[in-house]
Amino acid sequence: MDTYPSSIPATEQIHSHVSSPKQLITVFTTLLGLTALTVTASTWQVGRFDVWIALGIAGVKAILVAAYFMHLRYDKPINALMLVFSIGVVVLFLGVTLADAVQLAPEVEAAAPPIVSE
Repeated sequence: MDTYPSSIPATEQIHSHVSSPKQLITVFTTLLGLTALTVTASTWQVGRFDVWIALGIAGVKAILVAAYFMHLRYDKPINALMLVFSIGVVVLFLGVTLADAVQLAPEVEAAAPPIVSE
């Protein structure tokens, strides 16, 4: 018995994909490793690259989650490309904004009125 009505073209039929437990465990352990790397990277003194390192790791983790746990890897390639591009743009915008905030922090603190304690 055919599970799809004959009126739906083959290109528009839904194809499910079942990931193997080994693959999901591998991606999960990779995500745990990247989380540990994020925690470790927070102790590194690399100056203005702190933000970029953290955002880069977060972007890789977001792509892994979307690709494997949301099964985007098995979807049309244009959808995966759009996801990677979107995450890249978000990382770029956040990185530039946070880098600017870090660079201007000394000037903002110098211009702030002193805190008077009683």
